[in-house]
Amino acid sequence: MAEQKENKMGVMPVPRLLITMSLPMMLSMLVQALYNIVDSMFVAKLSEEALTAVSLAFPVQTLMISISSGTGVGINALLSRSLGEKNVQSADRAANNGLFLAIVSCIVFAILGGFGSRLFFTLQTDNPEIVEYGTQYLSIITIFCAGIFLQITFERLMQSTGKTFYNMVTQGLGAIINIVLDPIMIFGLFGFPRLEVAGAAIATITGQIIAVCLSIFFNQTRNKEIHVSLRHFKPHKGTILTIYKVGLPSIVMQSIGSVMTFGMNKILLMFSSTAAAVFGVYFKLQSFIFMPVFGLNNGMTPIIAYNYGARKKKRITDTIRLSVAISVSIMVVGLLLFQFGAGFLLKNLFDASDNMLSIGVPALRIISIHFPVAGFCIIAGSVFQALGNGVYSLITSATRQLIVLLPVAFAFASLFGLSAVWWAFPIAEVASLILSAILLKRIYRLQVKPLDN
Repeated sequence: MAEQKENKMGVMPVPRLLITMSLPMMLSMLVQALYNIVDSMFVAKLSEEALTAVSLAFPVQTLMISISSGTGVGINALLSRSLGEKNVQSADRAANNGLFLAIVSCIVFAILGGFGSRLFFTLQTDNPEIVEYGTQYLSIITIFCAGIFLQITFERLMQSTGKTFYNMVTQGLGAIINIVLDPIMIFGLFGFPRLEVAGAAIATITGQIIAVCLSIFFNQTRNKEIHVSLRHFKPHKGTILTIYKVGLPSIVMQSIGSVMTFGMNKILLMFSSTAAAVFGVYFKLQSFIFMPVFGLNNGMTPIIAYNYGARKKKRITDTIRLSVAISVSIMVVGLLLFQFGAGFLLKNLFDASDNMLSIGVPALRIISIHFPVAGFCIIAGSVFQALGNGVYSLITSATRQLIVLLPVAFAFASLFGLSAVWWAFPIAEVASLILSAILLKRIYRLQVKPLDN
């Protein structure tokens, strides 16, 4: 019980706490973003069709991450709140039921991926090379998806107790293994067979599985505040419902991104497969900017949830203000990088053809206009989740990606052509900014302001 009272999330100065909680996650997320880019860099050397196939698989990868991360948000919020309330039994139930939900998700995706991967690609394109490459890639990453689900779940358990350094180690190791194996398995180096796109998928799942093993070790040996064991486990309905009360809106919110990506790919394929490849490359590049912000979120969320449970208003507001300042600053750097370095990035990282450059350079410059605004909106969404109101995050995400972005992109594509499609992103982000500000003010008035100082 003494260890619970001294948890750093309730006593450490907020600036130092946020940095120590977030910096390891931000660094590990940067490594994750790096291996995402490296993945596509090597695949791009095979052919533009191979790059397009991996890009078209991205919505399914995003969906898996959405479900695992969204469930993790629910686990994280319940765990941190329970620890803030000194309720160890509730925290242990949250951890064990979260692991159970991850295992169920693995089984579902393995079945869907094994039987539905080819259908997914034939719904998007009739190019046989893209379909074949894509089916190979998607089948492997879904059938062997245990790595991604279990890795994220165990990392959330460490994050909930403030031990984010170990997440940096596990994510970093998994990403480095992926980066090393990519060229070996794609091109058949050092006696390995040349597996091409399938090699990229195998490298990815290998890194994830090794990271899971290390995460399990850290949770068992370093995370003493919670106790994970499925030996005598029985699903607890109340705990699962509480996890999904916060997590389900987050799952739906992040899954909307998969729907948006699928829809944008369909719109862009009206023009050419190169346009879809540019969109896929954009997502790889922007992850290098957004991932550190998501790492900041991962450090911020348990701080807010813990102090909400402990009824410490000032620590909550200080955390939010500092997080917004850091997030927007990161996004400004990203904006400058995309404005002045788009051509360099496309040409030197992805061997972009003249046609891809003519489409990609203006696309990256236009889309990146919304980065600083997105910095605020991302933090606001995580605040909603940390305070147990994930529905607000769902509302803002659905408004931005489904109600505004896709319809505007389709209308601009039909009326003005490909060059106008990219303006849908800044337009949608402005709508998200307005709605996020309104809801943030409301949740502060109803939930944060009444707390004791």
